[in-house]
Amino acid sequence: MLDIVAICGSLRAASTNGALIEAARLLAPAGMTVTRHDAIGTLPHFNADLDGPGLPEPVAAFRARLKAADGIILSSPEYARGIPGTLKNALDWLVGDGDFENRPVALLGASARGVAGDAALRLVLGTMGGRVIEAASVTVDLLGGTWTAERIAAEDAMARALRDALAAFGAEIERGVVR
Repeated sequence: MLDIVAICGSLRAASTNGALIEAARLLAPAGMTVTRHDAIGTLPHFNADLDGPGLPEPVAAFRARLKAADGIILSSPEYARGIPGTLKNALDWLVGDGDFENRPVALLGASARGVAGDAALRLVLGTMGGRVIEAASVTVDLLGGTWTAERIAAEDAMARALRDALAAFGAEIERGVVR
């Protein structure tokens, strides 16, 4: 069973990126579980002085959860043409342990207008050594509507795009090329 951890870059309760992650969870193929991990809002501000012995417990738990996963899904809005601060902070905490090298990552986007944020996220992930799986990265444009996971999963084109992305992600992980 492939264990995929999904992280939403938005802390909003009604986030379209959160709904997209939940839809991915609903549409995950047999043999794959997608679990949303909402710890990024609880992490302390990154401080390299704390990145070693005595690592803050929320950071240690976050790192351990991601290390145990077979792959990571990130779905994030664009804020001020970049990555939301809470997501960048979470990624900064992952740099020090070196476990992100060659990690398979799928990027889910909820807005076709978020190209600057996507580019910024890809730059950070590349610097960290993560491997973005292009066939598993998809934008499902949810701009301008009220979307729930169930509504996304029921919409044929959106559901097909997510299913195809998840299948491609699973295939790449199974091949072992990315980890």
